[in-house]
Amino acid sequence: MSEKKEIKIGAAKGRPMLSWVGKRPLRSVTAFPAQHVETFAAEEKKPEDAKTPEGWKDWPTDYPHGGLLFHGDNKEVLGHLLANGFRGMVKLIYIDPPFDSGADYVRKVQLRGVEGSKTIDGESYVLGEQIQYSDIWANDNYLQFMYERLILLKELLHKDGSILLHCDWHRSHVLRCMLDEVFGAENLQNEIIWQRTDPHNDAKSKLGWVHDVIMWYRKGENFTYNWEEVVEPLSPAALKEYSLIKLINGSIQSYSKELDGKGRRFKLDDCTWKGNDPSRRFEWRGAKPSNKRVWPYDLEGMERALINGDFYLRDQNQGAARCRVSFLDEREGQVLQTIWTECGRMKGGSDYPTQKPWALLARIVQAFSNPSDLVLDCFTGSGTTVAVAQKLGRRWIGCDINKGATQATAKRLKKIVDEQAVALQKLPMRLPGIECDGDASPLPAQLSFGVWRVNDYDLNIQRNEAIKLACEHVGVERLASDSFFDGKLGKKLVKIVPFEHPLSPLDLEELKRELEARPELENTIVFVCLGIELAARTWVDDWNRMRKGKETVNKIEVIELRTDAKYGNFIKHEPATAKVAITRIGDKIAVKIEDFISPTILKRLDIALPLFKAKITDWRSQVDCIMIDTAYDGAVFNVVLSDVPEKKNDLIEGAYTLPAPTGMTTVAVKIIDMLGEEVLVLKKV
Repeated sequence: MSEKKEIKIGAAKGRPMLSWVGKRPLRSVTAFPAQHVETFAAEEKKPEDAKTPEGWKDWPTDYPHGGLLFHGDNKEVLGHLLANGFRGMVKLIYIDPPFDSGADYVRKVQLRGVEGSKTIDGESYVLGEQIQYSDIWANDNYLQFMYERLILLKELLHKDGSILLHCDWHRSHVLRCMLDEVFGAENLQNEIIWQRTDPHNDAKSKLGWVHDVIMWYRKGENFTYNWEEVVEPLSPAALKEYSLIKLINGSIQSYSKELDGKGRRFKLDDCTWKGNDPSRRFEWRGAKPSNKRVWPYDLEGMERALINGDFYLRDQNQGAARCRVSFLDEREGQVLQTIWTECGRMKGGSDYPTQKPWALLARIVQAFSNPSDLVLDCFTGSGTTVAVAQKLGRRWIGCDINKGATQATAKRLKKIVDEQAVALQKLPMRLPGIECDGDASPLPAQLSFGVWRVNDYDLNIQRNEAIKLACEHVGVERLASDSFFDGKLGKKLVKIVPFEHPLSPLDLEELKRELEARPELENTIVFVCLGIELAARTWVDDWNRMRKGKETVNKIEVIELRTDAKYGNFIKHEPATAKVAITRIGDKIAVKIEDFISPTILKRLDIALPLFKAKITDWRSQVDCIMIDTAYDGAVFNVVLSDVPEKKNDLIEGAYTLPAPTGMTTVAVKIIDMLGEEVLVLKKV
């Protein structure tokens, strides 16, 4: 997980082949390393007799046995998975990608415990960050975006696996063509219609749109489809067909409600088969099979079936093809059809307006995977797919480019994992299913999961923002073709230092190597940065001291965006701050959060700090959740306590007592505000 690799990708060879401007085959993908940032484990351990289901023997050794939640661009995450042992491992892929609908959904957030509080816009999504609720695309860019990810998903899919792609009318036609190309048209199993909303009365110029499309493709000849797990109750029309009842005394009558419980209700089905065997096309009690159909038995067998009760004739002297007895109590239910109307509606909401209902995802996970199978969703959003997979005993991988979505999914999963751990503690030596929303569920495949970041995604976003904002502020002309310099300021070449660190001698040494490799460059070099190390100032002074006079090349100038005389005060980021008391008392650690303030929330609310403190008297209204690691190693945050309020108006506790590890330890307290900004407080005790 620490090396950058180039992963070869097989070509899409299916037909037909969709064309668009800028279509490029995906022949390889760069696999970036993943950074492990958090671990969530159940607060209670499983009893020894409650063993995790088998299925981990094929698991890549670099990853722990548990759920994997990735924060990053899903193309990079999928490449990382391919490079790290997950090729061909995923049994079920469900994706609900952006629909290219032109809608612009932004997650809204409210302060906790404040009646009538102003709704705040969620995190701002910038540059190339295509997040789960912002379906704004240029058509051809959207097609290329989806094409590349479908190719990568095919590489990850097990030879016996299935992929289900959820979309709406905007792009369902082109996505089906694309799926035909990537997976093969012959591997389309079904196009499913899901009624996503109830009928509405606002469609005056066209019919009301009430459905989405889910396309199911297999990868190979064999695949999982647990039809018996997802049968529906019989419709009134189907029940009406069971018009006869065999009473306990053996007599047969027409069914009526008064006869319920007094016998076995049944209907008559066609007993003939497709075929042309002339020996089975005889006349039986005056009846013959229709064209290209035959009786199931010879004449003697037909009579025997009638005597045994397998067949029933309303008129014993008149044979009939529709005479096979089908008892209602032997029927599992109605086999699932391609129109789904009874698995929930998409209600929307302020936090996640496109969140799909639990019942829909439960049906998909149950139907197309088995317990301990690996389920993947690389457009995780609010996390319903992976939450369902966790409840139904599947292993899972989730991914989202948006930090807020990743945080929300982690909180949701942590609650489920803790509930499952408690339920396992109550089990006797035998291992029955765990109750899950009223239905018996398999044992959980794992009671822990980790959060991973691919390609340092947070820093990458900051880097891109730095380039864009600094160029606009300073007046830099962007350079799209130069791999090292970011732009030009007149004739000067500009290099923008990532905002997360000040200009350092390492940046300057990197420039020196670039200039040695490109001796034709004679331009003055301008560094744009937030902060500059003292050693870097000395380095620049020494460099320029050797380059005096009008004809000198490659002088270095520095624009420090906080203090520069012309460009200063460009950015003044005020991170959220917290006052936290952490003390050791005997074998316990006490954590008390005394104050918290988020300047970003104040800015979004457009309210000054004194007025905010007068109106919002409890600092906890700004805080979404608290997580504590009592033995932080500086790399991975292991969550030993999480305080996630049950309801939106509930507040975090703010004071906690935890068992203390032996010896000196570093306690880490992570505070996440309502906009997803994190504050990490550390103390050795």
